[in-house]
Amino acid sequence: MELRPISDLAGWYARELSEAFPENERKPLADMVSEMERGCYEPLGLYEGQALLGYATLWSREAFPGYVLLDYLGVTAGRRNGGLGAAILRLLGERYAGRALIITEAEAPVPGGPEAENALRLRRIGFYERCGFAPVYDIGSCGVRFRALVLGRMPAGMEELMAAHRAIYGPGRPDVKIPLGPGETPEPPYWMKGRN
Repeated sequence: MELRPISDLAGWYARELSEAFPENERKPLADMVSEMERGCYEPLGLYEGQALLGYATLWSREAFPGYVLLDYLGVTAGRRNGGLGAAILRLLGERYAGRALIITEAEAPVPGGPEAENALRLRRIGFYERCGFAPVYDIGSCGVRFRALVLGRMPAGMEELMAAHRAIYGPGRPDVKIPLGPGETPEPPYWMKGRN
């Protein structure tokens, strides 16, 4: 198995990302392509031969070379719950060891929210923790409260980490709030503003 660039980006987006992530959490393909053209976005597939087993998309900014955001992590349908997600994270950890802190986000439990949904959210956070990630703060993005987690050497202070995290999203994302305080409500994603 190896990580390499996804060869059919549009097909991957339509078949995999659109199936695995709800519309409010799925940035438009055109935005991904634009970031790729700027050298800031890298969609990687976990391949065995020509078969795509899973994927990870990485987002970064030149101004913060020691940080990378794991924007999406997924395993193709029919291959889930077999350790491939952990394998992708292990390969990413090796790839960025000593070079960059990996930031990721997992939906945070909602106080008073549906028990089954909160249990799933806690399970996802636990998955990242078992893979070596440490929770650091909550953020608001895409209308959802997320728990930010990191893998790698922590900076001296949280301010640098939060500044890098904000910079990766860029100034054109008023829907992103880092950190998101207790009781604050996340804004809907910019691509869904004005929809009913």
